[in-house]
Amino acid sequence: MDNYYELKISINPEIEDIVSDICFSNFDCEGIVLAEETYKDLEMTSTTRGTLRVFLTDLDNNPVEILKTERELLKERGFTDEELGSWEITLDEKENQDWSKKWKEKWDVTHVSDKIAVVPSWIKYAPKDGEITITLDPGCAFGTGTHQTTQLCMKAIEKYMNKGVTMADIGTGSGILAICAIKLGAKYAYGCDNDETVIDVCRKNAEINGIKAASPGDDVPYIRFELNTADKIQEKYDFVCANILHNILAEIMGDLKNIMKDGAKMVLSGILDDKKQIVLDAVAKHELKVIELMSQDQWVAIVVQK
Repeated sequence: MDNYYELKISINPEIEDIVSDICFSNFDCEGIVLAEETYKDLEMTSTTRGTLRVFLTDLDNNPVEILKTERELLKERGFTDEELGSWEITLDEKENQDWSKKWKEKWDVTHVSDKIAVVPSWIKYAPKDGEITITLDPGCAFGTGTHQTTQLCMKAIEKYMNKGVTMADIGTGSGILAICAIKLGAKYAYGCDNDETVIDVCRKNAEINGIKAASPGDDVPYIRFELNTADKIQEKYDFVCANILHNILAEIMGDLKNIMKDGAKMVLSGILDDKKQIVLDAVAKHELKVIELMSQDQWVAIVVQK
């Protein structure tokens, strides 16, 4: 077998999706995983940084220089060194190994709750009674079900979303949250992202989960995915998910409120515990009612109601 390359980048886990997006856009990536590193301080355990492992089949350009340039561009957009992480980068050529098996070693079935399991597409899994399964290929896009922010969203959907409602997933990534909503009883789910490369992945993931293409006139649950942002959406929804960075959530809170029906609920995720006040201030500014703060490790999700 031909050699493959493993690119390692030290990042703040909060920006995993942003750096993954950069890698998918610039390199011939076959898989990406985040190996989080946990540190103990007295009695507190927290994840302070992680190593993004990117598997490449060939090198058409210089990934190290491209990543350095992209990091500077993020700083120009207002990200701090603390928010970005160090971005220490190593690139190693691996001989005579099967990269596809190598990066898949990390993945297993993720039991999000007693009712929800996320299953990598290559694993055969028999669900328990009453359990729903979401099948995904974690190498394809972002939102694999293993990250705490995604799990918090799914738990909030299970707890707060009623059956038969309409749901919107802003920054849909892999489409996992929209698929989860349909499997938990939504009649219609809408997913949008500002990255056009993920839309086909979303549609494929819906298909492998048995959610067929349909339209509002059909008497079956259906999903629609498209390239879009919250400020351009005209429809209003019963339930909204936004699993994005804390500063983006604060910036677009008004747009998110505008797509909520009166009485609708929304889960805001992608928030580190020490950044939650930024989002809570935006929630208060737009007069949304906080229903619950959910937490998992150092991550927080905020459930609000209009």
